[in-house]
Amino acid sequence: MLLSVFWVLHLLWTLTTAASDSVSALLSALQTADDDCSSCLALLGAFQEVAIEGTDAFIDTFTSLCIGLGSADPDVCTGLIARLGPILATDLRQINTTGPTGLRLCDALLGMCVDQPPREFTVKFPKPAPAHPKVFKSRGRPTVRVVHLSDVHIDRMYTIGSEANCTKSICCRDFDDSPAVPTVPAGPNGNSHCDSTVTLADSMLEEIERLNPKFSIFTGDGASAECFFWALLICIVVEGATWLVDQTEVTNDLRDFDEEMAAKLTATVFPSLGNHDSAPVNSFARTTSHAKNNSQFVYDTQSAGWERWIGPGPALEVLLDTSGSYTAMVPGMNLRIISINTMFWYKQNYWLYDSDDFQPDPNGVLAFMVDALQLAEDSGQRAWIIGHIPPGKEDTVEDQSNYYNQILQRYKNTIAGQFYGHSHKDQFEIAYSDYNEQTAANAVAVALIGPALTPTSGNPAFKVYDIDPDTFEVMDQSVFFTNISAPSFQVKPEWGLFYSARQTYGPLVGLARDEPLSPAFWHNLTEVFAANDTAFQLFNTFISRDGAVTPCDIPSGCVNTTICDMRALRSENNCDTPAEGFSLRRRAMAAGHAYESDECEGMGLAHVLSHMVLNSK
Repeated sequence: MLLSVFWVLHLLWTLTTAASDSVSALLSALQTADDDCSSCLALLGAFQEVAIEGTDAFIDTFTSLCIGLGSADPDVCTGLIARLGPILATDLRQINTTGPTGLRLCDALLGMCVDQPPREFTVKFPKPAPAHPKVFKSRGRPTVRVVHLSDVHIDRMYTIGSEANCTKSICCRDFDDSPAVPTVPAGPNGNSHCDSTVTLADSMLEEIERLNPKFSIFTGDGASAECFFWALLICIVVEGATWLVDQTEVTNDLRDFDEEMAAKLTATVFPSLGNHDSAPVNSFARTTSHAKNNSQFVYDTQSAGWERWIGPGPALEVLLDTSGSYTAMVPGMNLRIISINTMFWYKQNYWLYDSDDFQPDPNGVLAFMVDALQLAEDSGQRAWIIGHIPPGKEDTVEDQSNYYNQILQRYKNTIAGQFYGHSHKDQFEIAYSDYNEQTAANAVAVALIGPALTPTSGNPAFKVYDIDPDTFEVMDQSVFFTNISAPSFQVKPEWGLFYSARQTYGPLVGLARDEPLSPAFWHNLTEVFAANDTAFQLFNTFISRDGAVTPCDIPSGCVNTTICDMRALRSENNCDTPAEGFSLRRRAMAAGHAYESDECEGMGLAHVLSHMVLNSK
């Protein structure tokens, strides 16, 4: 890619100022990098040499190159690298850049060296599976209603009347360089280029309260996470304005939404943490890290905010001291909620790459799950697992996804449901007893993925589940939404039923009246999608609640890829792996498919570094 005259002059200027030797050396390394894994490892070595000079030198060098190469707006370069650069510099000083950790860091940073199989590890269980597990039978009683909300991404700096079509990574705010007369004024209740307003979130909570659920689950991401499209439609997430976000802002965001849910929802809420619920975004340090755990403020904040729902005692102690996970019983029901912090399995959490020591269970999340599930099994309870990032997604570390699957197979009789968010889309992922034989008979579990409130990914929505009160299985899944294109939206969002899975999909697979939406049901539905493109296109429309439909057809391979991902609650089995190579990666990200996250969750630093390579050519 040819640099513009402006950026050439700017780059020449940076090369004659502070840290010019480091900038020159790194620029040379970027320019000689090819589209293969070995080049990425060599590039990490060049990064490491700068990191050894010190964190300040590392930040200065990368900021100069980011600005000089036009990889992002100057304020984005400066703030993003200032916040995430220290973590990356720490990683590089402590690892062998050509070892297993270096390979995985190349995957996370540049989409290279992606073909890394899970490292062997066997999860230990306190007891073997019972020879005669408890059978949970339905007595045909009326179902109970449960609401699932996720990815609300409230922008508390949203300004009515500000520019909604800006060149920043987040719009609908007043910036110093905002136009005096906006081309697209931000309306009172939101815009498809901007994150959620407080009024939009309040209207959703009011609608949930009107539905009178038995309880609700919230699968994370309360802070703003806007993205916008750069050249060639590449999306960059900078956590709203990542370069502006600090602990104070995130703390306030978490507290405010806790208070809003408590004020507007009568029934208990069981929340979990998302990748945007920390500062810097995505950053949760392991307890074994040489750095102080930078996320303790999150645990402190949410232990105070969530105590009203999960109660004092052991659950609160785990949340506060260990990992941001907890377990608690649903009042009046034989159902245990197990809320896990999936950030310790998230590729874009750069604290995961600060050591060459193999750490199969960062912060003990897997061990915590095992203990909670064993308690449920011993007590004759059923369990729901809730979390933010689905274990089958491409951005979940394959090691931990594999170990999660081992737990799932062991306690499949106890686990009645799994619920996640993160993708901003209405989706599902199926687990199989044998992934080489993906059949309805082998389907043992399914994770239901909730859509987002934020309008950036489609019409704002949440899910409602009808639950059998004896088996705690999902009998129906409905999506409620509000249409941002409706004339009344900016006056008062109107919420209503978008579709019912039972009514829409049930007839396609011959679902009996008393059958739940079981893993076998969802597998049979994928068989229908593979054979019936009309049915698949209906699903593709549902993904975004008919608000931002991404074309997905058979000739492009999109349909096959999407169905593959439906059948992959274990990340090593999905078909999302980006094409190897910097330029190929860019095209792959731009093309997308029905299961890929439009929100580019957590890709801020990775995007900038990829562009540094591309723009240096």
